[in-house]
Amino acid sequence: MDIENQILGLAQLGDYINGFLQKGPEDFNESDAKFEILLKKSEIENPWFTIDNQKFALRQWAGLLQESNIRKWLADYSPSKVSRRVGLILAGNIPLVGFHDVISVILSNNIPVIKLSSKDKHMVPFLLKKWKEFSKDNLLYEIVEKLENFDAVIATGSNNTARYLEYYFKDHMSIIRKNRTSVGVLKGDETDEEIRLLAKDIFQYFGLGCRNVTRIFIPQDFALDRLFENFLDFKDIIHHNKYANNYDYNRAVYLLNQEKFWDNNFVMLKEDDKLFSPLSVINFSRYSSLDEVKSFIDENEENIQCIVAKSELALDSIGFGEAQNPGLDTYADNVDTMKFLELI
Repeated sequence: MDIENQILGLAQLGDYINGFLQKGPEDFNESDAKFEILLKKSEIENPWFTIDNQKFALRQWAGLLQESNIRKWLADYSPSKVSRRVGLILAGNIPLVGFHDVISVILSNNIPVIKLSSKDKHMVPFLLKKWKEFSKDNLLYEIVEKLENFDAVIATGSNNTARYLEYYFKDHMSIIRKNRTSVGVLKGDETDEEIRLLAKDIFQYFGLGCRNVTRIFIPQDFALDRLFENFLDFKDIIHHNKYANNYDYNRAVYLLNQEKFWDNNFVMLKEDDKLFSPLSVINFSRYSSLDEVKSFIDENEENIQCIVAKSELALDSIGFGEAQNPGLDTYADNVDTMKFLELI
């Protein structure tokens, strides 16, 4: 296929998304109106996919899909000489979470065979159709109910599902992704603005993404009130029915078990060494030495997607507020998808 037309078409797709997001309904053309209806349909079928969260995801993609960004990303890789069929089992925890795999397969000169998540089944097909249109029809892909006739596979699931997938695809080259989450590390001298940015890393997409922070490390003398005060931008999250149900359930469990927790009526803080926390709960621990934090991170490396912290802590981290802004060269589970696709 013509990768040049695909690159130009993908950049046009980015422009289209950006244009759509900047318009009001009164300025919509027929295509825009269909897109808006699709977003509303997605929210109805999956209440976690609010219009705001879907548009947040689209805004991130519009920023990434610029011709210069795409060419810079692809410059480090060589397209496959022979096109292979790559099965994709997409996740559906946050909007468009599998789109990076789709564009990686296509731009590596391979053919994605896509099994959509039942929780996110509208936006990817719509964007692929627009990309194909912008690429002068130079785009091959298949959307299927069951994966068959493929040469390699990239699949995402829970830890339990991953074990099944590893067995099922044992005779194929594969990337099998499991549950991951992210951590935040506070030095103690963060500004209120930095903590407000950390709140974005926690609450964006309701905390459902692997890049959402679910565990925080704070210094011994850090006041928890500073967290609650700077989380208030997200106080309306409690009005979302499914989130509120999780909050009420977890709060009731803690009360019944007489477990200690801190509460501000929309999120709970719990002093707990566990990496993963329930939805609506943030685990935290106090540290006296950064070595304690580094030791925890090393021990849980396979389950941590990213670390949010000041660069001066030298933790191979990203900045506050950047967790949900990965680049094209940022790969899930830190496995280079494009390098994998060069090998099949």
